[in-house]
Amino acid sequence: MRRSVLLRFLGLSLAVALGAVIATAVIATYSTTEKLQGELEDNTSQLQVDTEIYGRLSEYASDHASWNGVDKVVHQLADRTGRRIALTEADGSTIVDSARKLGAGPDLPSVPAATIDARGSTAVGGLFVSSVQATTKRATIAGTAAFKATSIGSSSWGLTDAERHQREQLADQAAACYKASGQNVTVTAFEDGTPSLAYVAKPLSAGYTVAEVAKTPKNTKDKCIPAGLYAPSAKAKTVNEDEVRRTVECLTTAGETYQLSTLDQSDGLQVVSPKEGVAPSDKFVNCSMQARSDALAPYVAPQAKLYLGAKSTFNVFSGEGLLRTAATALGVLLIAALVMIFAGRRLVRPILALTGAAQRMTNGDHATRVPVTGRDEVARLGHAFNAMAESIQHHDVQRKAMVSDVAHELRTPLANIKGYLVASEDGVVPLDKALVTSLLEEAGLLERLIVDLQDLALADAGMLRLHPEPRDLGDLVQQVVSAHRPAADDAGVTLSADVTGVAAAIVDSARIRQALGNLVSNAIRFTDSGGEVQVGVRREGNGYHLTVTDNGAGIAPEHLPHLFDRFYRAEHSRSRTTGGSGLGLAITKHLVEAHHGTITVTSTPEQGSTFTIKIPARP
Repeated sequence: MRRSVLLRFLGLSLAVALGAVIATAVIATYSTTEKLQGELEDNTSQLQVDTEIYGRLSEYASDHASWNGVDKVVHQLADRTGRRIALTEADGSTIVDSARKLGAGPDLPSVPAATIDARGSTAVGGLFVSSVQATTKRATIAGTAAFKATSIGSSSWGLTDAERHQREQLADQAAACYKASGQNVTVTAFEDGTPSLAYVAKPLSAGYTVAEVAKTPKNTKDKCIPAGLYAPSAKAKTVNEDEVRRTVECLTTAGETYQLSTLDQSDGLQVVSPKEGVAPSDKFVNCSMQARSDALAPYVAPQAKLYLGAKSTFNVFSGEGLLRTAATALGVLLIAALVMIFAGRRLVRPILALTGAAQRMTNGDHATRVPVTGRDEVARLGHAFNAMAESIQHHDVQRKAMVSDVAHELRTPLANIKGYLVASEDGVVPLDKALVTSLLEEAGLLERLIVDLQDLALADAGMLRLHPEPRDLGDLVQQVVSAHRPAADDAGVTLSADVTGVAAAIVDSARIRQALGNLVSNAIRFTDSGGEVQVGVRREGNGYHLTVTDNGAGIAPEHLPHLFDRFYRAEHSRSRTTGGSGLGLAITKHLVEAHHGTITVTSTPEQGSTFTIKIPARP
């Protein structure tokens, strides 16, 4: 048995939703697990990664006058480190964002990870040499020591290609000198291509490393370091001169004392410092910082805020995530499509059967039916369709029978009239009073049949007009009995009225007399001579029962359901002596229903019949 269509659609929707939830849960679980594992593995190195990103972008800022072109560097760093990297200007406008796609991206964190300020982070001039020493790093990897200095204050900042080539030649000379003295020194290069010296620090008992050689001129090993190997670039000298000039001007204006000095091994770079034994005041520090920033402004990128975050958090549509999401969505859609196809075919099959049956009925096959199983909405629709088809077929058969019956009923009196007229014309039958009376009777039959057909047509069209008014049903019963008494007397039937008191009701008196007259006429016709017909009225609840009872031949049970059908006769012989037009009872039923009443019949063969009209006192 099929369940309700509504329940099946609900179940189908829930199944698809459940599939989507399961797929979402799988993606979320997989992604969360993967992310947690990644965080556990990367927490130890996250600080190093962020420090590398900060250093690389700071180096870019020190080597370029603006942030133009930094997007390539940022995306390379993001892809390599798995971090989201974003730079914004001081006012918050975005410079570059690795998670930004098609002009839009997720919101940035509320607090930046760091501020990159190449103009104020490192001195060139007053503190240049100390910056060189502060930013020179010693890295030992697999027993190898190396120098690396890449900030603004380093000796490699601002080198031109020619200066870099000259630096390479000096590094080769230094390495050759060290090797000649028995030291295993080689020439390496920083990430920016600047040459550097590296060697295996042995013997350890010597007590110093290559870094210490550079700081101990009295040691014989410093003779291998040629002049100019760590000299500043021409650009650094220009910046140093501008910084010193600005610092001096500011300090002079502020009335601060200072001293100028040239540092050793700096090729003439000067430093501005407080007088010996005097601590630097706030004005001195401010003048130095402002002079440094103004001197560097034409050569380094402006200040920028650095935002760092997890790549998976910001870049939802990463290549791997997008592929995984697309595969899952495709799987869910495929499952939903298969479920819909399977369930849809079961749902559509009975509808297609109904459509085909309706088309066959349109082509005139009124006997068509659809198979019905179950008790759901579609099954009820199938039952309703079959009931409609049954009704249409029944009415079609009835219509055809009606046309045949009307033709027969019209043909018989017309044939009689035509036959008598032809016989009279030929002189076979004299055109006397008896012939004229017979012709008038046949014409009356035709007229009565036409009037009955007109009443039925009006009833079918809902245009049967009533003129209700307060009347006494007892008076109407007496009028009907009086009108049909001559016919009853001729048939030898006793016709009487059973009326007690006033039976007031609002009815159309003419239509009620017509309905009662049809019943009385039938009762007289089917009651043998010596029989009785009684017409009565009695009060029942809020209405009245009008009854016509006879003790005639009665009606067989199989005829009772069809008694009020048009042209139906319990006696199929179509005898002109007993058979009427076959429309009287159908018209009576319409007249009673127009008064919001009902008509019923009970009958016992060979004992008689009782027709009961039930009408309300007020419609």
